[in-house]
Amino acid sequence: MKKKILAAIVISVWLIIISIFMLLASRIDLEIFFVLWLIGLLVIVELMDTRFTLPPYLRCIKYLVAVGIVIFGAIVTQKILEILVK
Repeated sequence: MKKKILAAIVISVWLIIISIFMLLASRIDLEIFFVLWLIGLLVIVELMDTRFTLPPYLRCIKYLVAVGIVIFGAIVTQKILEILVK
């Protein structure tokens, strides 16, 4: 099985597991969902990374990870500001 197909299957299963646990806990929070998605994506990218070559699909995924990290930084900044204002 190709790595990119396997990665898509694994991230889909990860998101389904996260969704099921959130539904069972009766707490649906998009920020937590996003952070857990980003953690799963970072793990998958690290496991897929090749040492000497960089396939085009992996380059696109790394751009997606970079955007995710920026959004994560914005979420953390927002939470810190909420704590400081209270």
